[in-house]
Amino acid sequence: MQEQEKYFNELVQKYSEPLYWHVRSLVGGHEDTDDLLQEIFVKVWKALPGFRGDSDVFTWLWRIATNEALSHLRKARVRAALSFSSLEGQAERISDPDPYFDGDAALRNLRKALLKLPDKQRLVFAMRYWQDLSYERISEITGTSVGALKASYHIAYEKVKQFLTNPD
Repeated sequence: MQEQEKYFNELVQKYSEPLYWHVRSLVGGHEDTDDLLQEIFVKVWKALPGFRGDSDVFTWLWRIATNEALSHLRKARVRAALSFSSLEGQAERISDPDPYFDGDAALRNLRKALLKLPDKQRLVFAMRYWQDLSYERISEITGTSVGALKASYHIAYEKVKQFLTNPD
C-alpha cells in the first residue's frame, strides 16, 4: 500500500497542473475544473491497483480526465435543458474573466469560440492546439482514428476562424 501511495503522490505532483489545463480547456471555468480534477484523482487512486501499463501513464491519465470532462459537459447540457437555461449564456459567463484567469480580449474571444464547438471538436482542438499533442497520441487517448481526428480538427479550426472574424 505504501508503494501505491508513493506512486500516486508522484502522479499528483507531476500531472496536476497539466491535467488542470487540459480539463480547463474543455469545461471553461476554474471551479468546475478544480472539482473535476479532484474527481479525476479519486478515480486514478481507485483504479491504480488495476493499472497494468498497457498504455503509458500519460495516455491513461488523459483518457480518465477526458472522459470525466465530457461526462461533466453532458450533465451540464442536461441540467441546462431541464432548467431551460442557455448553454450559450453559460459559455459567455464561463469565458468572461475570473479571479484566476486574466486574459486579454482576443484570448477571451478564442475561449468563447471554443466553448461553442461540439465537445469532440473542442477536445481535438484543445489537445492539438493548446497541448500540442500529436494526432497519434490523441488517437490513443480518445480511441478515435487519426483520419477522423484530422477532419475534426480542420472543421473546428474553420469554425473558430469564422467566429473570430465574425463573432455575431
